[in-house]
Amino acid sequence: MGSIFRPLRMQAAWHVLGAWLLAALALSCLASPAAGAAEPLELRPGESSYPLSPKLTYWHDAQANAGYGDAFQHADSGGFAPLPDGSPAFGFQTGAYWFHLPLRNLQADEPRWLLVQEYALSDKLDLYVRYPDGRIVHETGGDHVSFSSRYIRYRHPNFRIDLPHDEPVELLLRVQSQSSMQVPLVLYTPRALAEVMRDAQLSTGIYYGIVLALLCYNLVLWLMLRDAGYFWYLLHTGAFGLVLFTLNGYGFEYLWPNSPWLADASVPMSICLALIGMQLFTRSFLELRERWPAGNRVSLCLAGFFLVLGIASFWLPYRIATPVASRAVLFGVVWIIAATIVMLRRGYRPAQLLLLAWTLFLLGTAAFTLLAFGVLPVNFWTHNGVQIGSALEMLLLSLALGTRYASLRNENIRIVQETNERLERSVIERTRELRAAMAQLGEANVQLREYSRRDPLTGVYNRRHFREALQSMLDARRDSGQPLALLLLDLDHFKRINDGYGHLAGDECLGAAARCIEDVATPRGGLVARFGGEEFVVLLPGFQPPEALQLAEAIRLRIQQTPVICGSNAIRLSVSIGVHTIAGDRGSAPEDAIRNADEALYRAKDDGRNCVRHSMSVA
Repeated sequence: MGSIFRPLRMQAAWHVLGAWLLAALALSCLASPAAGAAEPLELRPGESSYPLSPKLTYWHDAQANAGYGDAFQHADSGGFAPLPDGSPAFGFQTGAYWFHLPLRNLQADEPRWLLVQEYALSDKLDLYVRYPDGRIVHETGGDHVSFSSRYIRYRHPNFRIDLPHDEPVELLLRVQSQSSMQVPLVLYTPRALAEVMRDAQLSTGIYYGIVLALLCYNLVLWLMLRDAGYFWYLLHTGAFGLVLFTLNGYGFEYLWPNSPWLADASVPMSICLALIGMQLFTRSFLELRERWPAGNRVSLCLAGFFLVLGIASFWLPYRIATPVASRAVLFGVVWIIAATIVMLRRGYRPAQLLLLAWTLFLLGTAAFTLLAFGVLPVNFWTHNGVQIGSALEMLLLSLALGTRYASLRNENIRIVQETNERLERSVIERTRELRAAMAQLGEANVQLREYSRRDPLTGVYNRRHFREALQSMLDARRDSGQPLALLLLDLDHFKRINDGYGHLAGDECLGAAARCIEDVATPRGGLVARFGGEEFVVLLPGFQPPEALQLAEAIRLRIQQTPVICGSNAIRLSVSIGVHTIAGDRGSAPEDAIRNADEALYRAKDDGRNCVRHSMSVA
């Protein structure tokens, strides 16, 4: 019997040993993570935001035909790889990208988190959250999905994620986009995201405040000066503001929240519009048509190419139009810098500020473009390079325009002075040669000088004589100590008269207003001149503030009570007057006196027109 049962006992012993080995193997497998499984990101107490790039793994689905089940299997088998150099920027790519990250929330008081994709131009995002019980929650986002579907009304795509305490949860994100493949994912608590949004509103508000202020300021200058350079500056600044408005996600948030087509087309279209403004502004500023015809033709050709590309972007696929437009920015700015350097070498000094402005813009744009193509990593400088560079560029361009205008004005003054000097020398030489006609020539010269001092339309003195008289009176006042009053007058709503009755009637009104002013001011020793357009100026030596205000009121009443008869129409006028007085014991520059009177005039305009206001700063 013992010999019969001995083989059976040996066989049972082997079975028991095998069972123990299998159990030990199973326990070891449970105790250690599976091969290729990523370590979960632990959300520890005290932390309210987590950039996910350091822990994120990805898989490029080149055919974009895998489902989330395939992606989860791929992740479980270790088929996902860490981000290259930890950077979530891949450039313009085809297919779909899957991103995987296991999480474990160790914060018992924070079960609700927000996943934010901090890049606004991704087309379609699909988020899958797998819980330990096998449940999978799916959410969608991106600018090809209605903006109203976002959990929080925020310019960046965002998703709410419920993370139970101390339980493993897996995030799987699928991104497919014709835009640059940038996936800077950050996990926030609701409070942390609110603080980020507040800070972003401040910085964005500062930037767009600068843009809006520059637009308004240069719009006023363009309306006053009608210089083409200001118009092209307005086009470039406005269009580039729209570029950043779109790139930062505000266009999709505020302008076209339900139009994926506009969300795509607006990017290359606004870039091309800004490029056109850049080229034509530079062409006008550098005066390429007169100073460098070959460079002028290149700028026009580039502007034409950008125009064609902008129109074609309505039909071209986004993956074609936007990379071409992005590269065109670099080429356009490089050409502008090259043209500016050429003009500097030719002695055109206003190009110095232009060179500095476009260099800063090139640096910021290059950083952003190289980020879009995945060459540079995501950081503060690459992410905000366009805003920083463009803000400095816009400020410097505005300053360059002002410097150029001042240079042209000084050049015109110099030309006029040289012309007058040549004329005087010619008169002197001819006087020597024609002694017999000296008296007649002297009379003609006097008439010519008097004519050069008079405004041909109204008959009063012109602005040039006014400036000379003002300087002369200011010099004399320093010796005599007498006060001096300056009145600046502007006919109210004069454009309506030109539009309603015609420019000839407007000329009649200007002449009538000039006569009314002379009738009141000239008997009191005043000097009346036309300052420009519908503006007149009166100099009153020896007038104290009360006397000046009284005379200004008399002028206002005379103009108001004297209708202008033009054909069958009786046109009534009104005038706003700014008064500035200079006390006898203080000095004052002509520009300061004019500016103070002008400020008083604007107060009169703001107070309803047809009134008199003092500068409130009696010097």
